[in-house]
Amino acid sequence: MKSLGARLARAVNRVFARSGPVLRDRYHHVVLKSPTQVRNALRYVLMNARRHMKRPSSIVCIDPASSGRWFGGWKRSARVLVIAARGTPGTRAVAFTHTWLLNEGWRRAGPLLDPAAAPG
Repeated sequence: MKSLGARLARAVNRVFARSGPVLRDRYHHVVLKSPTQVRNALRYVLMNARRHMKRPSSIVCIDPASSGRWFGGWKRSARVLVIAARGTPGTRAVAFTHTWLLNEGWRRAGPLLDPAAAPG
């Protein structure tokens, strides 16, 4: 994110013949160290759109633009609808996890994530 911001700032400064910062630093780096922190981060990232819904419906759709359909930690529910995304069928758009916290550690902090719940 920082390199993208720097590249954008150089381009803007070149176009407007100016120098100095263009954007405030909006990147906040935090190393997640505990299962609870990782579980909360997963809830936030995978379920943030659900939090901002105006009228939650009885049918829950996992956003086809997110990595939620490859996430293996969803609580099984009859109310969940997974919408196929564009692209080649069967291709995985996300990388496999490599750390214990993302693979299994976060599960020690609570139950599987319910796609019908809104993050706090």
